[in-house]
Amino acid sequence: MIAEILASVLAAVIAITLHEAAHGYAADSLGDPTARLLGRVSLNPLRHIDPVGTLLVPGILLVTQLLTIGRVEAMFGWARPVPVDIGRLNNPRWGMMWVALAGPAMNVLLAFIAALVAHLAGLLEGDWVALLYRSVALFMVVNLVLASFNMLPIPPLDGGRVVTALLPYSLARPFAGLERYGLLIVLGLLFVLPRVSPDLDVMGWALRHVVAPVFSLLLRAAGHPV
Repeated sequence: MIAEILASVLAAVIAITLHEAAHGYAADSLGDPTARLLGRVSLNPLRHIDPVGTLLVPGILLVTQLLTIGRVEAMFGWARPVPVDIGRLNNPRWGMMWVALAGPAMNVLLAFIAALVAHLAGLLEGDWVALLYRSVALFMVVNLVLASFNMLPIPPLDGGRVVTALLPYSLARPFAGLERYGLLIVLGLLFVLPRVSPDLDVMGWALRHVVAPVFSLLLRAAGHPV
């Protein structure tokens, strides 16, 4: 269990770091250099760590679940948001949508690269083969879960920003106003609704109907029999 937790943490650090860096790079390429000027277009994980969202909250959830139920059923956290000045984007409305999509797209790309790396198993022997496959699968799942979670249509998640860009202005403004309640809404979806009814488990649904199919699709695209 300890080995898997450490591997998951490493995978999460890589996934979150490149996710946030992708937001900054996309914003810079679309006209807003704010993130680049502040050093946030970076592969240094320390630049993206939020003391509360990246360390404290996940740590409390991890310890609490291990002590109460003996396993980890759900984790939640966040990195420091990459600063984007929407007014400096070449096209503020659509530019913000592409900036939002850049993060989840990076995670899907990382999952695909991991699937390609699995071909190295042919160069290994014995237990190293199983270790590589397990590590690749874990890395892919972490990235796909992060991508699917961020695409939930709730401001300030990436999916919420995409919906804001697609809605007509009369609806986009009040929808974007939900951002002040976004954290409470997300916590309710992840931890409250599943306790009310298993049928209301949003992330469980996403794992079955989004993460699992995309996982298989990426393996096929990388040339693996599924």
